[in-house]
Amino acid sequence: MWLGAGVVLLALNLRPALVAVSPLADTIRDESGMSATATSLLTALPLLCFGLLAPVAPRLGRRFGTERALLATMVLIGAGTALRTLDPVVALFAGTVVIGAGIAVANVLLPGLIKRDFPARAGLMTGLYSMSLFGGAALAAGVTLPVQQASGMNWRTTLACWGALALVALVVWLPQLRTGTRVAAAVARQAAHPVRGLWRSPLAWQVTAYMGLQSLNYYAAAAWLPTLLQDAGMSAGDAGWMLSFSSLLGIAGSFVAPVIVGRRLGSGTLAALGALLCAVAYAGLLTAPVGGAYVWMSLLGLGQGAAISLALLFIVQRAPDARHVAQLSSMAQCFGYILAATGPAVLGAVHDASHNWTVPVVVLLVLLVPQIAVGFGAARDRHVAGGPGAA
Repeated sequence: MWLGAGVVLLALNLRPALVAVSPLADTIRDESGMSATATSLLTALPLLCFGLLAPVAPRLGRRFGTERALLATMVLIGAGTALRTLDPVVALFAGTVVIGAGIAVANVLLPGLIKRDFPARAGLMTGLYSMSLFGGAALAAGVTLPVQQASGMNWRTTLACWGALALVALVVWLPQLRTGTRVAAAVARQAAHPVRGLWRSPLAWQVTAYMGLQSLNYYAAAAWLPTLLQDAGMSAGDAGWMLSFSSLLGIAGSFVAPVIVGRRLGSGTLAALGALLCAVAYAGLLTAPVGGAYVWMSLLGLGQGAAISLALLFIVQRAPDARHVAQLSSMAQCFGYILAATGPAVLGAVHDASHNWTVPVVVLLVLLVPQIAVGFGAARDRHVAGGPGAA
């Protein structure tokens, strides 16, 4: 139970320090004198960190042990939030990169820890993990601005408050260092060697493609949906609330999907169902963006929540052991988040070229087709390596 609580708290820290920037973006831009492009880098840089640093995470886990490496990620997130309180603008970007580095390593190592320590409850723990990701994002999006306005704190201090959550997780995680030494000793010989050959595995690439496409869908939509709703006549405050509301529904989708896999529906069917919910939401946004906004954002949140939890579950289920999970997680998140980082920029460029939101939304609709296809491929009950079921 204590280990499970630690996993939930670690996961809860993997989005708030980054998402909290968005509600304060206008204030940050006005007070710092940064351009809109420079401010947007505060969102893009962490995604690039997620992708570029993902291959490093398995090496850190092997070198220092998973428990110690995860403890270090909370130190990095806390240090990054503290660094952003310093006055020079460069400190804001440096702190964001430090936070992104900590999150990148935790993103990769946590699925492997779930595979190793919760083999009989992988679906439940993956659901709690992904629910915490969505919950942390929704919490930061929903309370950052009200807290700043109610307390009168400046934006730097408001951002730094999220470091307290990392401190709580660090304290709860400390006992795992003693437990981890016993686990590490039992598997030290096997864990000392990296997994080879995943890049030649079609199944590994299907898992990677699913991670990338659902991430692109999520981050591109999150970046531009408030603007789309405002252009359709909704107030800025209501448009921002719609994004938070969608994240709240995402919590439910992210928890339910991995828990019911294999009980009533196969994971491939759930992947298709999640994409279908997103497709209906996008179609609704094209026809009645304001009048049906609550319906469309509910469907989008449920669909996106199911997709991210299935992406994480595929990583856990398609690998035979924790060592393979770490390597597959590294591969999927490296390519997946680099692809996701391009999504907002590409969607913005399509909007600028077409001068409307119809074409960008149609692009998101079309991308759901390959997402369904690779979802069925990644759902096959096989392993990327090891044993006769390898693929």
